[in-house]
Amino acid sequence: MSTTKAAFIGLGNMGYPMAGHLANADFDVTVYNRTAAKAEAWAKEHGGQHADTPAKAAMGADIIMTCVGNDNDLRSIMLGDDGALAGAGKGSLIIDHTTASAIAAREIGEAAAGKGVGFLDAPVSGGQEGAQNGALTVMVGGSAEDFSRGEAAMQSFAKAVKHMGDVGSGQLTKMVNQIACSCTIQALAEGMNFAVKSGLDAHQVVDVISKGAAQSWQLENRGKTMVDGKFDFGFACDWMRKDLDICLDEARANGAQLPLTALIESFYARIQNEGGGRLDNSTLFRLLNNA
Repeated sequence: MSTTKAAFIGLGNMGYPMAGHLANADFDVTVYNRTAAKAEAWAKEHGGQHADTPAKAAMGADIIMTCVGNDNDLRSIMLGDDGALAGAGKGSLIIDHTTASAIAAREIGEAAAGKGVGFLDAPVSGGQEGAQNGALTVMVGGSAEDFSRGEAAMQSFAKAVKHMGDVGSGQLTKMVNQIACSCTIQALAEGMNFAVKSGLDAHQVVDVISKGAAQSWQLENRGKTMVDGKFDFGFACDWMRKDLDICLDEARANGAQLPLTALIESFYARIQNEGGGRLDNSTLFRLLNNA
């Protein structure tokens, strides 16, 4: 076992396999999760340890990784008497993989710096499948020195790890990713709806246009499933709407124009209101198909 001690806080659909890859890369991993049974199951599966607070998980760790739901979750597991920062030792490094706001990233970064702890905001793209296969893309904000210290740990579950600039830059890059993804999904939903309404074999449409300029990850992975009405997997509408709200808030602050993103955010709100928040974000197709 490596002498590099790591903590991983947050064992959801993404964090559970990410922590597993970290352990498989020979890091000595202690985990924490709000549902203790999940942390116990992870420790049993991967041979690591589990702690009953974020602070205890962080104690003695060289690298502390986190992956939770939103800004409020991030503040909850980072700050306070039982938060990760309370247990983090001077000179350790926190790497946060939550998709959160740049504001929250900078706030946590400043709090960490006040304790002599490094901080990287490092949201990921690739979904649950990418986490399970160790093929995530990680976009990272923070100092070059901290990036150098944390890169090997991130490489354990990634196909690409890129330093984007100062703290907050990782989250801003993830916002670009979510803007592009949501707009692509909406365009794909419209195209597939058009194919169905035109009487075409939508599966054949996907096969042929994926060989041309319309090719995209969304087309190849969601084109056929959306037509088949399969939405019980993947990245939930609840999470995509949360991410788009973060994008729109940032755009109001920096003056960027996001008219299509705002429209798509309203579509996800409709899906949530109809009880579909936990369905895959490609369920945008269903709004059109049922119109």
